[in-house]
Amino acid sequence: MKQRQNIKKILTINFGGLGDEILFLPTLNTLKKIYPNSNITLILEPRGRGIIDLTSLIDKVKVFNIKGKNKFIELFKLFLFMRFNNFDMVISSGSNKLIPFLLFLSGIKKRYGYKNGKFSQYLLTKAIDLNKKQYASNMYHNLLDDLTLIDKVPLPKIDIDVTNKEKFENSVLIHPGVSKISVEKGIIKIFGYEKWVQIIQKLLTIGKKVYLAGGPDDEKIIKQIIDNLPGDNPNFINMYGKTKNIKELAKLIMACDAIVCSDSAPMHIAVALNKKTIAIFGPTDEKKLIPQGNKNFIPITSKSTLCRPCLWDKRQVTCQSLECLNIDINEIIQKL
Repeated sequence: MKQRQNIKKILTINFGGLGDEILFLPTLNTLKKIYPNSNITLILEPRGRGIIDLTSLIDKVKVFNIKGKNKFIELFKLFLFMRFNNFDMVISSGSNKLIPFLLFLSGIKKRYGYKNGKFSQYLLTKAIDLNKKQYASNMYHNLLDDLTLIDKVPLPKIDIDVTNKEKFENSVLIHPGVSKISVEKGIIKIFGYEKWVQIIQKLLTIGKKVYLAGGPDDEKIIKQIIDNLPGDNPNFINMYGKTKNIKELAKLIMACDAIVCSDSAPMHIAVALNKKTIAIFGPTDEKKLIPQGNKNFIPITSKSTLCRPCLWDKRQVTCQSLECLNIDINEIIQKL
């Protein structure tokens, strides 16, 4: 690593959901190694605030709802916070062309962000090339290229209390949900309840103990699954509503042998726990969202279409055909 300067207060900015915050953890981890005596503040959106319960790397979080109806007021509050809190360094993952101007006007001496527009190289201490064609954790970690010589980026890792941890033998956790904001934006990343019912039935048939979990946004699909499972089975345990927060969900994921889920925050939690993860990918790109070459992390994609992945690179909402969600559930069973 390079010779360290006297950096005490570091501001990091990473807007997005909980999954984005988990993917940002390796960057925070390296920052702590470079500046072990520093205090790290993370600015995020309301939907990502749960990260504070999953890591000890962050000393303080500050929430700004920059995508809400009062976004301009929130942006002004953000500017004031940056300007008057005497940070030594700021690192921002934003790719908006206004970000370099905002960081420059903050008055923070050391400013790191992505190269975006001709002025970014003059307004930032270092403007980093944005490479989206890689695992997102690596993309975020590139922001530290001017600060460290670390070549291998660590996987995300979360901290949860493992004292008296439970262990459910021969078990699979099913988490069928996606975030509410995805649905509101017209982004469909997972198939309907019918295939989840089939998966659960097949797992029960081969003797697996199946746990079903979801968050508040998943009430509809959880009810559909429960209503369409025939009869009672002692090996099926409905945990919906019993995990009261993200930390309890993380403990449930750790207790099970494996998880089957969509491209969602629980997937990133499972990866951070190094848990066997069968992740279903429709329009999103598994190469950007799940580590490649690790036998514990298995993406499942449709074999019947060549047009995926398309979301973000080619389109902002999901197409109508949804051929990318034509998933063979037998492949999921085989991987388990």
